[in-house]
Amino acid sequence: MNKRILIFSFIILQFLSSFHIGSLTQASENYLKGKFYNSVKNHFLIATKKMNDNRFEKTVIVILENDEDGAWGLVINKLMGSIPLALLIDSSTSTSEEREALYKVHIPIYWGGPVDTKKIFILHSAEYQNETTKSFGIISITADSKILIDIAENKGPNKSLVILGYSGWGSGQLEGEMEKDHWILSDLDIDIIFEKELNKKWPKAYKKSFVPL
Repeated sequence: MNKRILIFSFIILQFLSSFHIGSLTQASENYLKGKFYNSVKNHFLIATKKMNDNRFEKTVIVILENDEDGAWGLVINKLMGSIPLALLIDSSTSTSEEREALYKVHIPIYWGGPVDTKKIFILHSAEYQNETTKSFGIISITADSKILIDIAENKGPNKSLVILGYSGWGSGQLEGEMEKDHWILSDLDIDIIFEKELNKKWPKAYKKSFVPL
C-alpha cells in the first residue's frame, strides 16, 4: 500500500469516526420506484431537521443527475481536512521537481458522500474547460490531474472544490426520502457553492428552499 492510499485512508477514517454509528439508519424504502422529480437535477438538495442519518445532518448537496435509474450528487459543506496536492496526483505523470513543488501546496478536501470515497471530483466554476470537463449548467466537473496542476499554478478555475466520493440513490429512493421530508430543494447558487465560511452554506441554502410539487 503506497503513501497516497495510506493518507487517503487515514483522512477518510478520521472523518467517518466523527459520526455516531449507532444513530445511522437504513436507507428509505424504495417505494416510489419509477417516480421521479425532474426538478431535482441541477438543484441544491438540503437536509431538513427531520433528517435521521447523521452523516447527512445539515448537508447541502448539488444534484447532478436524477432520472428513472436514480440520482447522484456531491455534498459541498463537509470539510475532511487539508493535504498536499502531490498526494492527489499519480507520480508517474509528473517529474520529481514538480512533485516537490506540489507537496508545498496544501488543498482542502471535501466529503462528497459515502459512495466510492476514493474517487476524486473537482467541482468548479464553468469558465474552466479541458478535454475531461463535463458541464452542468452554472458549474462543471473535471476529473483529471491536469486541473489539479493548473490549480497549483494558479491557472485553474476561478473557484473550485476538491471532493472525495459522492452521494447516490437507487431508483425512487431519493423521492422516498423527500416524501418523508428528509430533504427540500433550492435553486443552485454559485456563491453558496463556493462560500468560504462552511457554516453559512446550509442556512443560506435552507433560507432559499422550496417544496417540490
